[in-house]
Amino acid sequence: MDNIFKVSVIIPVYNAAEFLGQGLDSLLNQTLHDIEIICVNDGSSDKSLEILKEYEKKDSRIKVIDQENQGAGAARNNGMAIAQGEYLSFLDADDFFEKNPDAVGNMYMATTKAKHKYSDVSFSKDAYIMFGK
Repeated sequence: MDNIFKVSVIIPVYNAAEFLGQGLDSLLNQTLHDIEIICVNDGSSDKSLEILKEYEKKDSRIKVIDQENQGAGAARNNGMAIAQGEYLSFLDADDFFEKNPDAVGNMYMATTKAKHKYSDVSFSKDAYIMFGK
């Protein structure tokens, strides 16, 4: 199967309403546009789900999964189950790329260049981790 996206960014979300806008905006403003953003609401009791659904309406690259609280690990696994990207990336709900619209693109380039050297994980100064699928 051909990958639709270059990178799938998976974000477990639990009661992170105050941070979501900044984090999602920093992803939507990345210079690499071939990304999907999978947000897994993990039983939040604040307005996180409402915010996620608003962003999902605004941009087709955002997908929202709503689940009962199972923890961040289960949320990441559920996000991986629907990911369509060539590579996976994980971001916490309170993280964002401050003044770095090239962060995802730089990681994609570094990972694809290292691929021939059997690299499965790449790190950058943005503390961004990407795993080959």
